[in-house]
Amino acid sequence: MSLAADWLVKPYNFAMRLLLQQRPDGREAPRFVQLMLEADLLGGWALVRETGLIGGRSQVKREQFLDQASAIAAIEHARDQQIKRGFQLMFVQGADAPH
Repeated sequence: MSLAADWLVKPYNFAMRLLLQQRPDGREAPRFVQLMLEADLLGGWALVRETGLIGGRSQVKREQFLDQASAIAAIEHARDQQIKRGFQLMFVQGADAPH
């Protein structure tokens, strides 16, 4: 599942957001992971990861990339890792089709 072909033709200021969520188990609020890919003003890219409980605390981490291809590879890898951990893709923004 590659996003690279869709992204290489988009404008530099195009952003992407993926929201993944675990199924609620009834005991506590479901966990979520939000992955955002954003272009910066200097031509680099940032992968922003927000994780936490829905309706509760969350943690935000930011990772910088020099080029778009590495940033796309990083968001794809992060998405695939979360899916392996039992998260489900709930929302995709900024891509032409759901991945």
